[in-house]
Amino acid sequence: MADDQKSEMERVLKLQRDAHTANRPEPMDLRKDRINRAMKLLKDNGEALSKAMADDFGSRSMRQSMITDIASTIGFGKYCLKNLDKWARPDKRHVQFPLGLLGAKAEVRYEPKGVIGILSPWNFPVNLAFGPLMQVLAAGNRAMIKPSEFTERTSELMKELVEGYFTQDEVAVFTGGPEVAHAFSSLPFDHLVFTGSTATGRKVMEAAAANLVPVTLELGGKSPVFLGRSADYEKAGERIALGKMMNAGQICLAPDYLYVPEEREDSAIAAVELGVRNMYPSLLDNDDYASVVTDRHFDRLQGLVADAREKGAEVIEINPGNEDFSNTNARKMPLTVLRNVTDDMQAMQEEIFGPVLPVKTYKNIDEAIDYVNKRDRPLGLYVFGEDKDEREHVLTKTISGGVTVNDVVFHVSMEDLPFGGVGPSGMGSYHGIEGFREFSHGRSVYTQPKIDVAGLAGFKPPYGEKTDKAVRGMLK
Repeated sequence: MADDQKSEMERVLKLQRDAHTANRPEPMDLRKDRINRAMKLLKDNGEALSKAMADDFGSRSMRQSMITDIASTIGFGKYCLKNLDKWARPDKRHVQFPLGLLGAKAEVRYEPKGVIGILSPWNFPVNLAFGPLMQVLAAGNRAMIKPSEFTERTSELMKELVEGYFTQDEVAVFTGGPEVAHAFSSLPFDHLVFTGSTATGRKVMEAAAANLVPVTLELGGKSPVFLGRSADYEKAGERIALGKMMNAGQICLAPDYLYVPEEREDSAIAAVELGVRNMYPSLLDNDDYASVVTDRHFDRLQGLVADAREKGAEVIEINPGNEDFSNTNARKMPLTVLRNVTDDMQAMQEEIFGPVLPVKTYKNIDEAIDYVNKRDRPLGLYVFGEDKDEREHVLTKTISGGVTVNDVVFHVSMEDLPFGGVGPSGMGSYHGIEGFREFSHGRSVYTQPKIDVAGLAGFKPPYGEKTDKAVRGMLK
C-alpha cells in the first residue's frame, strides 16, 4: 500500500474529527438529513449497485440484492428516523436520599463519539456497510468506510456514490486490499465496526487495541439447527434450504449444521431436498442461485467436501436438474449434505460459509445441547418444534448471539432487535436502541444543589462524630 493512501486516510480522519468538534452540538435535523441522503443514495442507485454485485459474484440475483442489500437497508434507515428523537433523549436517573429533596439531579446524555470506522465484508456488501452507517449517523457521528476488495466493482461504485451525496468531512469510502484494511483498522477512530471472520476479527481488535479504540465485532461461527421431534419437517426443510442456499450459503447466520433425532435423519434430509427442488429446479443457469464469490472460496468449499469424504462421510449432492457441474467455471455448487460427520473433519471445525450442510443425530436433545455448549458460542441458533417445553429447554441451556424459532436467519431482519454475537462470534451489537447506544457515549451528568452536601453528610474534614454517624447509617 502506498504511503500516500495511508496519509490520505489520516487526513480525512483529522478533517472529520475537526469538523465534528467545531460543529458541536449539531442539530437533530442534520442527523436526519444525513440518514435521508444515505437512503436516497440507495433508492436512486439500487439497480446499479445490484448490477455491480452480480458482476462481482459472477452470478447473483438482482432481485435478491434489491431485497437483502437495498430495500432492507432503506427500511432500516426509516426505522432509525422514526426512533431517533426518542433514542437521543437524556435518561433521568435516581439520586440517593435525601439529595433529590435538596435539589440534586442526575441524567445520562447520549452524545456522539466522533468518527467511526466501518470495515464491511463482501457477502452483503451494501447492507453491511450502509446498515451500520444508518445508526452511526443517527447517533450524530461521522464515518469512514473500508469495503471488501473481493467485491471490487461494488466497492468502487459505493465510493463514487458517497462522494456525490456526502461531503468528505461527513462520510468517506476507501478501497483497496488487505494492506489498506490493516492500515484502516490501525487508525485512532472513536469506535470501529468490523463484520467478517473470527480470525480477521482478532487481528482487527489487536490493531484497534494499540489506540484503545472500542470495537463492535460482527463475526460468525457454526450456527446450529436443532430439529425437535415435534417439528413440521416439510416446512422446516424448506426454511433450512432457503437459509442455506440464499447467497449460496455465504451468510454469517446461515445454518451451519443440523442436529436431528436419529430415527428422523432420512426424513429431515428428504425435507431439505424437497425444499431445494421446489425453489431451485435448476442451478447452473438459474439467476436466483448465486455463485461462490471467488475461485479461492470455491476451492476451499470443495476441499471441505473432499476432506469429509476421505474421512468417511456420506456425501449427498442435491442436484434437482441433474446438471454437470464439472465442466463449468461458474463457481456454482449444489447444496451438498454430509452424513456421518466426525469432529476431525474440517467441515465440523470451521465455519462453512457456503452450500455444504453437515447432519448430526441425537437420541436425546440434551446430547445436542451438550455438543453445542462445548464449542464456541455461535452467532445464531435455530430450534424447530411445536413442543414449547423442549424449545424453552434448548434456549435456557444454550448461549448464542441471537435465536430464530421455527425458522433460520430471520432474527437479523427484525430492526428493533439488537444483532450481535457473543465470545468468538462477536461483541457489541447494532440494530434497536442498543445500536444507537453502541455508537454513542453515555455521559453521566450530576448537578449538585446549592447546599453544602459534603459538610452536611460529614464527608468533609476534620472528620468527627458526624462522620461516624454517617458511616453507621450507610452500614445499616
